[in-house]
Amino acid sequence: MEQQQLILASSPHVRDTDSTQKIMLTVVVALLPVWGASIYFFGLDAVRLVLWAAAAAVVAEAIFQRLRGKPSSTHDGSALVTGMLLGLSVPPTLPSWMVVLGAIVAIGLGKQVFGGLGHNPFNPALVGRAFLTTSFAVPMTTWARPFDGISGATPLALGSGVVPYSDLFFGSIAGSLGETSVLAILLAGIFMFYRGVLDFRMPLGFLATTIGLMFVLGHDPLFHIMSGSIMFAAVFMVTCMVTTPVTRRGRVIYGIGVGIIVTVIRLWGNLPEGVTFAILLMNAATPLINRWTRPRIFGQGVTLDA
Repeated sequence: MEQQQLILASSPHVRDTDSTQKIMLTVVVALLPVWGASIYFFGLDAVRLVLWAAAAAVVAEAIFQRLRGKPSSTHDGSALVTGMLLGLSVPPTLPSWMVVLGAIVAIGLGKQVFGGLGHNPFNPALVGRAFLTTSFAVPMTTWARPFDGISGATPLALGSGVVPYSDLFFGSIAGSLGETSVLAILLAGIFMFYRGVLDFRMPLGFLATTIGLMFVLGHDPLFHIMSGSIMFAAVFMVTCMVTTPVTRRGRVIYGIGVGIIVTVIRLWGNLPEGVTFAILLMNAATPLINRWTRPRIFGQGVTLDA
């Protein structure tokens, strides 16, 4: 009789070929068409700011980890992604030293102070952008028109009905480097979804809530989702794996919450945008959402009669 061998092993028992490095590389590749569109519209400023932000984020990651006595993990690509996202989230006229400072804050205050990747409660790139927005309000709200670089207002400042939908879709508008071309962002989102690194629940909840509220409140929903950073955030920021809920129901709630806060800030707040602070607020609510939507343990609450 053949003797069977009992194999004991610790979890996880379900394994996958994905790794942090592979996921981050997918995001970097997805960012390339967005970066390419920003270079087409804004020229060498798009190259300058993204490269400075990416380099500063990677170097800051290495320095902070050395100060903490931890082995360097810059090879996993997470710092590179943070730097690229931050660089694409700033105006094309921003001085280089400001985006470098923002990248250092994003890595140091937004990530390493909490223990590094996987422990940070807030999206590091948005921490850096929030720091720049509150510290350097004028440079962070000084916009340039595509191609000629002349100062101009963003569609959100001009209001709906002024800028054609075609310009909003293709990206021939003033705004942050990576947030103007809806077409490039959609291509990136489709690629990330195909590669399995984008959960549709959060961006769908975010966009559907924003569209629904804007329509009910008498505003142009199509204008709002194609203006500002809503589409960029829906694909790259709302879908952050570290700072968002782990349950499916929680992710829907998370996306709806971001949409509600963005609508409130845009319609009644002092800021024309509001996406950055809406996501950071929902990042803070993620632990509670995880607790509220945690599946019930099998057999929990069941009492057996004696």
